[in-house]
Amino acid sequence: MNRQGWPAAPGTGPCRRNTASAALAGTARASPHSLVYFDAMIANFDADRALRLAQSTLQIEAEAVAALSGRLTADFSHAVQLVLECTGRVVVSGIGKSGHIGRKVAATLASTGTPAFFVHPAEASHGDLGMVTRDDVLIAFSNSGETGELLSIIPIVKRIGARLISVTGNPESNLAKLADAHLDAGVEKEACPLNLAPTASTTAALALGDALAVAVLDARGFGEEDFARSHPGGALGRKLLTHVRDVMRSGNAVPQVRENTPLAQALMEITRKGMAMTAVVDPDGKAIGVFTDGDLRRLLETPRDWKTVPIGDVMHHNPHVVHEDQLAVEAVQVMEANRINQLLVVDHDGRLVGALHIHDLTRAKVI
Repeated sequence: MNRQGWPAAPGTGPCRRNTASAALAGTARASPHSLVYFDAMIANFDADRALRLAQSTLQIEAEAVAALSGRLTADFSHAVQLVLECTGRVVVSGIGKSGHIGRKVAATLASTGTPAFFVHPAEASHGDLGMVTRDDVLIAFSNSGETGELLSIIPIVKRIGARLISVTGNPESNLAKLADAHLDAGVEKEACPLNLAPTASTTAALALGDALAVAVLDARGFGEEDFARSHPGGALGRKLLTHVRDVMRSGNAVPQVRENTPLAQALMEITRKGMAMTAVVDPDGKAIGVFTDGDLRRLLETPRDWKTVPIGDVMHHNPHVVHEDQLAVEAVQVMEANRINQLLVVDHDGRLVGALHIHDLTRAKVI
């Protein structure tokens, strides 16, 4: 009986796997989608063979990528130049697995300073070709170089006046011959044991696309700050785009007292502002000292009536400071180097304009 109370089907139940194995071994091959075939497959799984195939796959694909460098020609430099000179957009196209590679390459180009997008070649034949202009560069991915959907739009692309870069596994293909620059992504064999499923060939095409994107970003002088602007939601973006002024406390939120303020009043300021410290400023508003909760604890180790002592007598002179136009990550470095949790923020004349607590930087996800 099964869970629903119905009689168990033949070949199921406690002896299901033995029955399945026998069925698979028979003259009639079970369907790959059948329960019989599935159970036989699990029963006959060879872990050692799977490991050997994984190692072989990685080796074949690594060798395929390594072989590409020896086949780079002046066409690669020309392809880089075409992208750099492009005043429109880089349009990437491909179908099937090559299309997936093309989408990734378009995304990499876009995130590294080259406006790019992907267009499916079949959709291009039904109106999306209107996205392509004479100022654009088309990068076409096809292992065979004979993909019908691509070849059907290439004459229109050429007629428009857009330039063509092809990435194929066959330098003698029609797509390669029609291109202004061709990148050879050919491989000796696929990693697939049947030598059918695109594996090593797609890895090679992806590697060539990445090589093109890297060469272009370097030629553009694309740096970390440029990358951060394309990735404002990422960790690097936050580190490179967040300045002290973006996260500091300012105005009435900044604890500050004059150096002749009695310690008792200074403690009230510390309590009100909730930063576990107060800045000490001179009559011109310049930061001349700082007093923290830690300083208070150390004072209390010495018996004395500290309430009326001027804060200037017990403060730390020459406090650590940062400027509001510095990167927030630089403030983190100052805190870590000096093992402190608070920083005063001053302008270039030394006047107090804000304050930072390590919790402010944590909330901003700078650390």
